Amino acid sequence: MFEARGVAAEDLPVADPDLLPLNEEAAAARQSFVQGTYGETSKGVVDYTVQLLFLDLWLRPDLAPRDRSMVTVAALITAGQPDQMSFHLNRAMDNGLTQEEAGGVLAHLAFYAGWTHVFSAMPVAKEVFKNRAD
Repeated sequence: MFEARGVAAEDLPVADPDLLPLNEEAAAARQSFVQGTYGETSKGVVDYTVQLLFLDLWLRPDLAPRDRSMVTVAALITAGQPDQMSFHLNRAMDNGLTQEEAGGVLAHLAFYAGWTHVFSAMPVAKEVFKNRAD
């Protein structure tokens, strides 16, 4: 198919890019949390989370960690999944997203994801902002 369309191997994206540097302390904390919380529930999910998500996808250079976090928070809000948002909004802010920018994400998503999804996410955001200010 690639040959028929004139796509050469060198035109394809690199399958194994140089990954961003790993924050070993943060990675160890995430791995410990996931392993400790869900290790006995599903070793497969825990292993995939650590290997594919934390040690590959999150370190790919095509998006900065801040942007990848912002996309993740937006996806959770859009999908109506505020339960996972606290962890990811904190991580987004650790990755450089400001409270003002996070508020802007909420306002923007109200028009694209729906007011109800955003209002379901607002208490989570409020709590994250409050806890970070303390």
